[in-house]
Amino acid sequence: MIYEINETHDPNLKSWVESANDPNTDFPIQNLPFCTYKNRFGANHNEMGVRIGDQVIEFEVLVSGELLSKAEVHPIYIEDISTNSATQTKLRSILSQALREDPDPQSKTEITTSLVPASECEFVQPFSQIRDYTDFYCSIYHATNVGSMFRPDNPLMPNYKFVPIGYHGRASSIVISGTDIKRPKGQNRSDAETPPVFIPCKSLDYEMEVGFFVGQGNDLGSSIPIGEAEKHIFGLCLVNDWSARDIQAWEYQPLGPFLAKNFATTISPFVVTMEALAPFRTKAFEREPGDPAPLGYLADETNEKFGGIDINLEVFIQTQKMRDENIEPYMLSRSNMKDLYWTIGQMLTHHASGGCNLQTGDLIATGTISGKEKSERGSMLELSWRGTEPIDLPSGETRRFLEDGDEIIMKGYCERESFRRIGFGECRGRILAAD
Repeated sequence: MIYEINETHDPNLKSWVESANDPNTDFPIQNLPFCTYKNRFGANHNEMGVRIGDQVIEFEVLVSGELLSKAEVHPIYIEDISTNSATQTKLRSILSQALREDPDPQSKTEITTSLVPASECEFVQPFSQIRDYTDFYCSIYHATNVGSMFRPDNPLMPNYKFVPIGYHGRASSIVISGTDIKRPKGQNRSDAETPPVFIPCKSLDYEMEVGFFVGQGNDLGSSIPIGEAEKHIFGLCLVNDWSARDIQAWEYQPLGPFLAKNFATTISPFVVTMEALAPFRTKAFEREPGDPAPLGYLADETNEKFGGIDINLEVFIQTQKMRDENIEPYMLSRSNMKDLYWTIGQMLTHHASGGCNLQTGDLIATGTISGKEKSERGSMLELSWRGTEPIDLPSGETRRFLEDGDEIIMKGYCERESFRRIGFGECRGRILAAD
């Protein structure tokens, strides 16, 4: 299922919420991403909202009025709408109409009553519980770069072009943008001649990724056909899969990541829906001549034509010295999600193909997104080439990997001629010293 472009995507739409008309905002009326935040009145529960410009629409207030009642839509939590694409479309249409210039007076009054400045919101994870987290490895450029460091003559494993590679991550350590990240400890064996030691990570890294949330799940023992995969995807966010490279190098064989990945994963707070992304769909990655075609269960004509998503991704760093000297964050890399070898539909279908029961609120990430060029490498491991090529910063500092006090800021946005630019907000985290 690929959403069609409709009137809610009209680039000429403007809103009576003036901040949504700023050409630089991530949140124009054409976006309307979902989020969850702590109740402003001090209640002990979180609330669903929709971001518009610099405001958030508070649904607990909105559902008590007539605007949503007339349309038989009464959501309070993201779980209430994430499993039903028809409900999502209806709600998007209602909000788009009510937020446009010259709306129905009653609708504007209800929306106005429900608006909360985003600056007053403490955003939390979009779903009340992220039950499971899976991270893929779907950028062929990233996989080739990393493989070249360890296996220069044969960087890609034999299975890479046949099967979407992934691992099960730790859901309990997923944190929202702005959460500080404590440097992890683990076993380090940088000297092959001596036993390992248990010390704070020396080679801390980030990974620029995009995540997607499962809306409708599937029953245990069943699968999800590739042609129906996107019916099960609610929307996308940005993901920073923090990585302890020195710990990873020692522990990952033979079963893969463990402590090197489970200490923290940062996500952006806004879920950009699949419908909002409709104008930015693109063809799946064009495989080189001689590459194997996807196996039958991963092959679909619609997925091949529209399975990719054109999302520009940027990574910035700001060190403690840069903050002290008022130096703006420095861009480390820029990449694009359309360069993924496997689509999100193929990831989800493969995940469920053995009978795994995906559940509402599960988070699935793409793996590090890198491009062909050095400037498009989505991790410090690649940018510094395993620490052998230090990165020069405008403060006069250099970095091979992240140091205490460093903050990583990730941004994502979609831009295409004849459509309004939409964005994802920020995904940021600052490194604190280990205990």
